Amino acid sequence: MKEYFFVKVQIGIIAERGVFLKLIDEIESLIDMHQEGGYWDFKREWYGNNKDGDMLIDIICMANNLVNKDAYIIIGVDEENNYAILDVTQDTNRRNTQMLTDFIRGKKFAGDFRPVVTVEQVQLKDGLIDVIVVHNSTNTPYFLKEKYKGVFANNIYVRLQDSNTPVDKSADFHQIEYLWKKRFGMLLSPIEKVKLYLKKSKHWENSPSSKDKKYYKYAPEFTIEHTYEPDDGREGYEYYLFAQTDSRPHWCEIRICYHQTILAEFDGVMLDGGRYFTTTPNRNWIYFAERHNLNVSYRYMVKGDLNYLVHEFYYVDDGDEERHAHDKYEECILIFENEKEHQKFRTYVEKNWNKKNEFANDIRIPYMDQLPGYNMNVFQEEYSNMQILRRMLEAFREE
Repeated sequence: MKEYFFVKVQIGIIAERGVFLKLIDEIESLIDMHQEGGYWDFKREWYGNNKDGDMLIDIICMANNLVNKDAYIIIGVDEENNYAILDVTQDTNRRNTQMLTDFIRGKKFAGDFRPVVTVEQVQLKDGLIDVIVVHNSTNTPYFLKEKYKGVFANNIYVRLQDSNTPVDKSADFHQIEYLWKKRFGMLLSPIEKVKLYLKKSKHWENSPSSKDKKYYKYAPEFTIEHTYEPDDGREGYEYYLFAQTDSRPHWCEIRICYHQTILAEFDGVMLDGGRYFTTTPNRNWIYFAERHNLNVSYRYMVKGDLNYLVHEFYYVDDGDEERHAHDKYEECILIFENEKEHQKFRTYVEKNWNKKNEFANDIRIPYMDQLPGYNMNVFQEEYSNMQILRRMLEAFREE
């Protein structure tokens, strides 16, 4: 029977593979549309050496797209021949990520802000194509401060629907205004802004009124705080507490505010006797229609969701006790790359739960003291099921 080893390197590789599979799905969907759009363009073949100016303006336009997304230059698709796939394997002008990065680095951009690009090889059933991924950024607008091969300095080029700004012109005023607003975060709602700010934990300062309250120093109207009342009567246990050295429960409330408006509230937990503090995971169930009395509960987070961002925000890797508590906690829950992966995995479990014993080899359940008023078998079953689900998630990502 297969053995499973959950180490961080393996999980990281699998997560990256999940992101790549999502890219393949999106590229296939765009090709099937048989048209270009506001964040994607098709090229029959790679740019030749005499087409560097064309490649640069295409990259700038995609970086300045008006739909606020990663953009794609998809190479190896012949739009004049019913969007047929043309394998790029033998294309002598192919470039990889490093070559494109070096190319862009050599150009003089205003403010020294340059588009970030990567090249991904995508194997389709009809052949291999390359995709230049122009990553979404808030450093817009991108424009040159020195002319390069027909690409004018100080002209701002954008991608609008399926067209680029003509090389001898600049974008319309309202389009340029949009890009500057994007840079300054003016297009975002308060919830979207706080999601962005939470990713920059070093920019949060302790409030003088409370050590448990922080504010974002560049927008102090955004605050986050947690409160712990040891006598509030919340003393319930959860299965994931037993993975900690100190399994006693310490429940908190987390509140994110914009001025005096509460944007979000979460339950928080102090783990391992207060050595580590985080949000509690979401709970959901998988129901099996053919077995009316059977359902499986699970705890999870989705990357990018506010709950996960707060979970990451409060983690400070000290290399010792806090890291240990953090790692033990994450070993007890599912963490999805996105909601689409979450829903696909639920379907996978519904179809494969009858094979769960194949994933149950050598599960180690932590010691659990008998607690008055609790059925410890329930905690043990929850813990075991979560380990099975984690292993199933690994198998799901490998398919």
